Amino acid sequence: MKRLMFVFPHPDDESFACGGTLAKCSDAGQETCLICVTSGCKGRSGPFALDSREALARHREQELAKAANILGITRLELYRYPDGGLAEVDPRELAGRLASAIVEWRPHVVVTFPPDGVTGHPDHIAVCRATGMAVEQAEQVLPPDDWPDLYFVSIPHYYDHCPDKGPAPAVPITGKVDITRYRDRKGEALRAHQSQVYSVNRAYPGVMEGDYGVIGCYEYYTLVRSGGRPVKPVAPENGIPVMEL
Repeated sequence: MKRLMFVFPHPDDESFACGGTLAKCSDAGQETCLICVTSGCKGRSGPFALDSREALARHREQELAKAANILGITRLELYRYPDGGLAEVDPRELAGRLASAIVEWRPHVVVTFPPDGVTGHPDHIAVCRATGMAVEQAEQVLPPDDWPDLYFVSIPHYYDHCPDKGPAPAVPITGKVDITRYRDRKGEALRAHQSQVYSVNRAYPGVMEGDYGVIGCYEYYTLVRSGGRPVKPVAPENGIPVMEL
């Protein structure tokens, strides 16, 4: 049975970036592990009157658990590092914790944000760095047959409906997963993050009202490490090929 590990800093990152892929993996009988590094206590609270960051953190964890259930995530781990402060966390400490999770669970695939963080968010960038270090550390312990492939996930249409723009892409996209049959599940998972209505409406207007037409049919990935060696991503010449993780 194939196992896939997804590592993101905040509740809702999984649904924005990989919701369709996660649902597709679940329906294929594959096991998925989501590691959420913070509880998102510095995010907006949306329509909810929450009187402290601790209350918001617990609320967002509940939303994440609901989204994970919708997407069929097998295993959810909450690290509860400080939201908005991952750039100040020793990357070796976080990488060590992630490496231990990789060694214990032995995923075939690890997925995280690219070096630009998609949006340039410092937490996204810090998790990308720590996850890459963790995969290399795990390779020092695991037998070669258990070395996971490392993918970055991109959201090239994230800013289609936003007045602002994101950073220039750090890596070219090398493959896309067809999530046509899972667009509704992705939309339902995004709706589970009710406190993040502002963020969802920016990228996916209409979704919070149950209109999933804005959700595209693909999610996008870049293979950057395989077989214990870095892979130099090259932009495809004839369009992005459809792939499976």
